[in-house]
Amino acid sequence: MTYIAKPRLHHPTLAKNRVGYTRRDYEGKISTLCAGCGHDSISAAIIQACWELDVEPHRVAKLSGIGCSSKTPDYFLGNSHGFNTVHGRMPSVLTGAYMANRELIYLGVSGDGDSASIGLSQFAHVMRRGVNMTYIVENNGVYGLTKGQFSATADKGSKSKRGQVNNDTPIDLAMLALVMGATFVGRGFSGDKTQLVPLIRSAMAHQGAAVIDVVSPCIAFNNHSGSTKSYDYVREHNEAVNRLDFLPTREQITVEYEPGEVTDVRQHDGSIVRLRKLHAEYDPTDRIGAMSYIQEHAARGEVVTGLLYVDPDACDLHRQLNTVDEALNALGAAELCPGSAALARINASLR
Repeated sequence: MTYIAKPRLHHPTLAKNRVGYTRRDYEGKISTLCAGCGHDSISAAIIQACWELDVEPHRVAKLSGIGCSSKTPDYFLGNSHGFNTVHGRMPSVLTGAYMANRELIYLGVSGDGDSASIGLSQFAHVMRRGVNMTYIVENNGVYGLTKGQFSATADKGSKSKRGQVNNDTPIDLAMLALVMGATFVGRGFSGDKTQLVPLIRSAMAHQGAAVIDVVSPCIAFNNHSGSTKSYDYVREHNEAVNRLDFLPTREQITVEYEPGEVTDVRQHDGSIVRLRKLHAEYDPTDRIGAMSYIQEHAARGEVVTGLLYVDPDACDLHRQLNTVDEALNALGAAELCPGSAALARINASLR
C-alpha cells in the first residue's frame, strides 16, 4: 500500500490560536477511509474544536477500539497520545489511564458496532461511573469492515444495500447514556459541522461522562434509499432541538432560537442542510424530559440532534472516590504503601 505523507511545512500566514498552534497542527495522517465517509467529517470537527479550544495537543489522550471509526484517531491530533485497544474494550482502558493521570484530556472514539454490540456493557459502565471523558460514537448502522451487515443501532425496517430488511429493535445509544447516568448527552450529524463543532467543544469542557452520538453515513454500504442513516434521510428528518454555541462547564445553560425558525446551513462540500428550530420549551437539563422527547420523535422517524441533556452540577470519578489531587502515576512508594499502622486503622474503621 502506498503511503502519502502530509508536508510538515506550514504557510507562515496561517492563523494561530492563543497557545500558538495553527489548525494544521491538530491534523493527523491522511485518511485511508472511503472518499466521502462521514467519519472524516467528524475528524475535521474534532480538529476544529480542539483548535478553537486552544488545547495543547500533547495534553490529549485519544483511545479507540476496533472498526472503521476506531481508525480515525490516526487522522487527527497527530501530536497527542493515542492507544488503539481491543474490540469493545476502549472504555475500561481509558478509565485506567484516567485514574492514573487526571491531568490529560481524554477523548474516546468508537463506533456503533464497537459500543452497541461487543462493548455495550463497557459503554454502560463508563457512563454510570462518571469518567471525565468525551465519548464520540461514529454511528452508521452497519459493520463497514465486514461488508455491511446491520449493526445493533440499525433502525427496525431499514433496508441494507442488498435489500434485506432489519427486523431487530435498535439500540439508541443516546437514550442508553441518559438511563446510565451520563451528565452530557448530545447527538449530531457528520454533515452538519456548524452544529457538531460546538457540541464537541462543550463536551470536552464538561466535567463528567459526556457522550455524542454522531450519525455518520457509510457511503459504501448504508447511503442508499431505504437506509435511515443515509445523508438524504438525515437531512430530511433532522430536527434540531436547540441552536448551539459553546457552553462552558458549570455555567448557566441557555439556548437562543425562535420557535418555527428554519435555518439553511451550507456545508463545506457545498450542500445545504435545513434545520428546523422547534419547541422553545425544550429544557436540556431535564433528564426524563429528554428521554421522552427522543422516544416521541423516534416513533415519528425523526432524528433529534443537538444538546439533549446536560447536568451543570456534574462531578467526575476522581471527585466521587475522593482521590488525591496529584496524579496517581506520580506517587511514590511512601504514598502508595503507608505501612501496617495505616492499614490497621483502615481495617478498624470497617469493623
